[in-house]
Amino acid sequence: MKRITHAVIPVAGFGTRMLPLSKAVPKELLPLGDRPTIHYVIDEAIKAGIEHIVLVTHQQKQAIENYFDTNYELDAQLREKTRINWLIA
Repeated sequence: MKRITHAVIPVAGFGTRMLPLSKAVPKELLPLGDRPTIHYVIDEAIKAGIEHIVLVTHQQKQAIENYFDTNYELDAQLREKTRINWLIA
């Protein structure tokens, strides 16, 4: 039996059923507890053994792309601050 390792998750809708909550924030990024809902979906897919995840999105949903993107400048600043705090402590 072949194992499923790829998942395609559609996130391109406008979230009209979630209005007015989804007017400023895509429905996938609406918080559920301490994280956006899409984060839970991705975590569950990984726990299920999915190795490749494709999010099918819309050009107006750049916030989803930004959420999963790496901000190298911020990462460097946080690492430097953590290093300095570690040295002081």
